[in-house]
Amino acid sequence: MLYTLIAVFAPLLAAIINFCLPANRKHAGWVSTGAVLTSAAMAAILFIHIWENKTFHVQQLWFGIGDTKVFAGIWLNNLSVMMLGLVSLIALPVHIYSIAYMHHDARFNRYFTYLSFFCFSMLALVVVDSLILFYAFWELVGFSSYLLIGFWFTREAAVQANKKAFIMNRIGDVGLLAAIIILFSHFHTFDMVALFGEDGLVANAAIFNHLWIAPNSNLPVAWHYVVYAGIFLAVAAKSAQFPLHSWLPDAMEGPTSVSALIHAATMVAAGVFLLGRVYPLFTAEELDAFAIIGCFTAFMAATIALTQNDLKRILAYSTISQLGFMVMAMGVGAYQSSLFHLVTHAFFKCLLFLAAGVVIHEMQHIKEENKLDINPQSILYMGGLSGKLPVTCIAAIIGAMALIGLPGTSGYLSKDSILIQAFEWSDSKGAYFKLVPITALITALLTAFYVTRLIAKVFFGDFKLSLVNPNLKFHISDGGWNYVLPLIALALCSLFPLFSSNWLQYEDSWLFEGLGKIGYADTESVYHSLIPGVLTASSLVVIATAFFLYIRSKASAHSGPLFRVSYNEWYVDKDYNKFVVQGVLLLSNALYWFDRNIIDGIINLFSSITKALAALSAWADRYIVDGVIYLLTVLVRRTGNFVRMFQVGRVQYYLYSMLAAVLILFILKSMI
Repeated sequence: MLYTLIAVFAPLLAAIINFCLPANRKHAGWVSTGAVLTSAAMAAILFIHIWENKTFHVQQLWFGIGDTKVFAGIWLNNLSVMMLGLVSLIALPVHIYSIAYMHHDARFNRYFTYLSFFCFSMLALVVVDSLILFYAFWELVGFSSYLLIGFWFTREAAVQANKKAFIMNRIGDVGLLAAIIILFSHFHTFDMVALFGEDGLVANAAIFNHLWIAPNSNLPVAWHYVVYAGIFLAVAAKSAQFPLHSWLPDAMEGPTSVSALIHAATMVAAGVFLLGRVYPLFTAEELDAFAIIGCFTAFMAATIALTQNDLKRILAYSTISQLGFMVMAMGVGAYQSSLFHLVTHAFFKCLLFLAAGVVIHEMQHIKEENKLDINPQSILYMGGLSGKLPVTCIAAIIGAMALIGLPGTSGYLSKDSILIQAFEWSDSKGAYFKLVPITALITALLTAFYVTRLIAKVFFGDFKLSLVNPNLKFHISDGGWNYVLPLIALALCSLFPLFSSNWLQYEDSWLFEGLGKIGYADTESVYHSLIPGVLTASSLVVIATAFFLYIRSKASAHSGPLFRVSYNEWYVDKDYNKFVVQGVLLLSNALYWFDRNIIDGIINLFSSITKALAALSAWADRYIVDGVIYLLTVLVRRTGNFVRMFQVGRVQYYLYSMLAAVLILFILKSMI
């Protein structure tokens, strides 16, 4: 427990220290790096003790409401210690890289404060045992990413990007919250260990089925679908699956080092991790839906990456595509292959982003030195950088090979395991389900094409800016050790020895073995030899073709209908703006008009009537009520004054008065 607490809270302590440091101090980078190094060391100790050994679970009472008691604790099993190690190991080179990459930024302290808080949120997410705490840290991961994506908040694009990411993730968060509430209402606990067992791998959903389905009642079945929909929204938002994927490419507005961390092992990995945590909840039909959605997302993102020219945007769509593979793997029952690919992808995708960061950093120098009006992230201005950036080039090629899945890399082991199990799954499903693994196979070939295009346009051929301006001045290099060391370390981790002694058989991987073989057939099918051979041979052909097109023949893009669909990202954002955003604005304007003219009109009418009645009442009070009272007072006063005239105290006046009264009475009597 102590090791876990140190691993989780070391980055939080670093965030607090950096927050308190003066804004211009450069020690923040080393404070955060030391904290994440501590987390990595603690994670290594925990991994040694927990991996394939007894699960560790400790909890204590957090609070109680009536008879309901809510516990908080730590849950360490193979999945959690794997993620704990992965997050800290990926964060470490990113921190080292960031010290150099962000050195001249005016908000250096703030950057590392946010980065440490981000790491704390993700590390806590993977070890908590309560759905309430899971949701809390799930939200903190989203909030941290909001801060980092919009780190350069003086740029309008960054502000719009972090708002888009935050809003789209709120959709998923609402779904997850609804699922948690329904689970608690049925099982009366937030404890994930009580729900899923200590290893987190209840054999299948049958245990849940008899709890959900009450005799003669369809209500629990309906609630089960609501839980499924809520978790799907959460996964789709966090791990950028269709239709909630469009925030991730825009998230490239943050620093490249942030992109490396978000895309590798933190935020986008949280969705797949959630699937791994609650995997026993789903029925076979629900898993089939995950397989189809994941496959479609992978294919769609790969087709979009074919035509993009922004270096980071290509890698962003590559991430969406690979996340689609992981979700598809969960759907086809390849639980361990999905998590295996999550780990391998983290290393080579982080490597590719950091390499892209070096390239963009140097292109920015060229832009500033020559006062050029160019986008330093556009691959249209690059080319021939292999001689100037040799370490970056080799690292990027290794990362590209792993992303394609060529033999000798970790990507070969994990991606092939997904494809093999997808074909085996389709055999038991029927002819139509064959479309899933076939589409995935096509997606893998598309990956080989767009990755080769990226490498060719960035590192090979002629330097495009030199062709435009022969007198171009530039002095670029791979940079200092802060850049080179993370690239070398991640490149080595992208090769097969870290995961398996056998570079051709994923079954021999210690990571694959330790994750548990859910739904995995021990008997090997023909696909185990067929798929790797066909995919490798086809990928090599695609690589050669792409290299020839973009280097030898210097192919240029065409403007056909398929190109336009790909270049415009399947028009998803445009359709969202047209139907969703404009629809919301139209509804908002209609509600505003209704509120302003109808609601406010009725209120103003009542207000006018009330004011008129009040004015009438004031007039009546002033001129009638007060007038009558004033008249009475005048009459009383004048009568009193008149009567007072006879009270003078002289006897003769009283005698005259009596005589006058007698005369008046006599006259009146005489007249009557």
